[in-house]
Amino acid sequence: MHYFLTILISGLLAGLMYAMVAIGFVLIYKASGVFNFAQGSLVLFAALAFVTLSEHGAPFWLAFALAAALMVLAAVLIERLVLRPLADRSPLTLFMATLGLSFVIEGLAQLLMGTDVHQLDLGIDDVPTSLLGLDLSQFDLFASGVAVAMVALLSVIFDRTRMGISLRGVADDPLAAQSIGIRLPVIWRIVWSVSGIVALVAGLLWGARQGVQFSLTMVVLKAMPVLIIGGFSSIAGAIAGGLLVGASESIADIYLGPLLAGGAVSNWFAYMLAVGFLLVRPSGLFGDRTIERV
Repeated sequence: MHYFLTILISGLLAGLMYAMVAIGFVLIYKASGVFNFAQGSLVLFAALAFVTLSEHGAPFWLAFALAAALMVLAAVLIERLVLRPLADRSPLTLFMATLGLSFVIEGLAQLLMGTDVHQLDLGIDDVPTSLLGLDLSQFDLFASGVAVAMVALLSVIFDRTRMGISLRGVADDPLAAQSIGIRLPVIWRIVWSVSGIVALVAGLLWGARQGVQFSLTMVVLKAMPVLIIGGFSSIAGAIAGGLLVGASESIADIYLGPLLAGGAVSNWFAYMLAVGFLLVRPSGLFGDRTIERV
């Protein structure tokens, strides 16, 4: 039982790392109804910007502030150059636009900051520590604390502030929201800015674990089953989906992996779980069900 609990809690902590990336998708989807395929590229670009500034002598707080400002600037440019001209197009068109945008961002990152692998040290060692009799990773505990704090902050912003109410109005009915004076371009800039800062935090956590390199863009693939399970329109769903994916991956890898010829199952088990949810509950645990008039 001690070993099982250690595996379970380690998986839950890892799942919060997945949820950090998924939250960026949820924010964009809630504001525009579009799956932002460029989120993984934003994670890479933000982490590269931070580590490049740090390597040139900037202290942590200054590098973080400048990288966050860069992500806000990127949000303004994306809204002005990509979203505004395509505002009246179909969600599929906007999705294809974000797909192309991901390649543009990756190309800019390579042009401006190179393709070298950068080591990122946040001052938290990935070593085991004893907590309630369980051996858990110090870095996983730190990353989980950051994720919980960010979710709490976002929940307050989007549930208790005027901007959050405007966001929910745009998500429910963009035309009605505009008719009462809510400016859609402003909402888009704000949401993309917040999503960019979330990408920065996620990029720092993932970069500290596996290095800041172009493979960070593949983190988007880990967010897919999290979004399907939790629901595309719910921050709470992103957390629940991340916890479920992280825990099930860890348990399956230990108990199911040895029974299969390939050994490790964590690379594909989450996708099988997501397929099961698509068959049983396509909207996810906390997603809004689609209602159509017939």
